[in-house]
Amino acid sequence: MNSLVTLAAGFFGLGGGELLLVFAILLLLFGGAKLPALAKGLGQSVKEFKKAAKEDDDEKPSAEAKKPAESGKSTGTN
Repeated sequence: MNSLVTLAAGFFGLGGGELLLVFAILLLLFGGAKLPALAKGLGQSVKEFKKAAKEDDDEKPSAEAKKPAESGKSTGTN
């Protein structure tokens, strides 16, 4: 937990007291029952985003490899 606070503080430039204030405000706004569900949804969103970004990176080299082969074909539009 301590390393998580240190990571968040370093990433956002927030101190420990400021992080506690943010967490207290979130607790007041959403309630204790909804915070785990919000965190789970955020985690799944980040996971899906990373998966899509990785798939996009994996597709780019194969798409670039296909372009020279396709450019030699005659489409008949010229």
